[in-house]
Amino acid sequence: MLKIEHLRKQYGNFSLDCTMEVQPGCVTGLIGPNGSGKSTTFKAILGLIHIDGGNVEIFGKNIGEITPEDKQKLGVVLSDSGFSGYLEVRDIVPVLESLYGTFDKTFFLQNIQRFGLPMDKKMKDFSTGMKAKLKVLAAISHKAKLLILDEPTVGLDVVARDEMLELLREFMEGDEERSILISSHISGDLETLCDDLYMIHEGKIVLHEDTDVLLGSYALLKVNPSQYAELDKRYILRRRKESFGYSCLTDQKQYYLDNYPQIAIEKGSVDEVISMTVRGEA
Repeated sequence: MLKIEHLRKQYGNFSLDCTMEVQPGCVTGLIGPNGSGKSTTFKAILGLIHIDGGNVEIFGKNIGEITPEDKQKLGVVLSDSGFSGYLEVRDIVPVLESLYGTFDKTFFLQNIQRFGLPMDKKMKDFSTGMKAKLKVLAAISHKAKLLILDEPTVGLDVVARDEMLELLREFMEGDEERSILISSHISGDLETLCDDLYMIHEGKIVLHEDTDVLLGSYALLKVNPSQYAELDKRYILRRRKESFGYSCLTDQKQYYLDNYPQIAIEKGSVDEVISMTVRGEA
């Protein structure tokens, strides 16, 4: 569905070199701290910025060969884009109808009502959450095959985020050939939605793992200095000095549960993996 090979972009001291893939029928998450290269990657995929090297394929075609018909199959939400603030929702319906031959007006209007978005209010008066909902609805209302969503849940409260994630799950259930590439700094969104996760740090992919494996096999070991000295470190990915001793990230939780019952072992999470990868020592 989407394949990126050594996508390179240089901005001053920042260097992007990204390789990743989104499989048909899968939701793939791109995680990492702010400034790590997530938005740059998304813009490069869409041809919105010039790249310095590498290759991007969408639907099996090089990005330079993508046709207008292919673009009809894309649904896009970027964190720094949106509709003119002087338009109302009723104004963008004919725009979407003219842009997309497969635009489902009934579906769009039903979900506008579902999310409580006013038809006759200028978008400059929308809350951040209302704007986020509208952008996602516009992206999924033309039966897209691939969604590219950069921070789509930003500004939403817990209830609204749950509604949005449910909408994305319904989108995936509607066609087994659909795929989503999504970034978010809210790890809980990705833990419940994504099939696999890529982590980007300082412009490079430093981790790729199935979400089930990350949540099931990764763990944090909390050990004092003497416990750390006796610890089998073959399966320690990162460590961080703490007041009590060390926190250690492993992808072999069961090994340590079986062999070190006396140490504290906490279930891994996306947040912990990001924190340990960025702040921990190899």
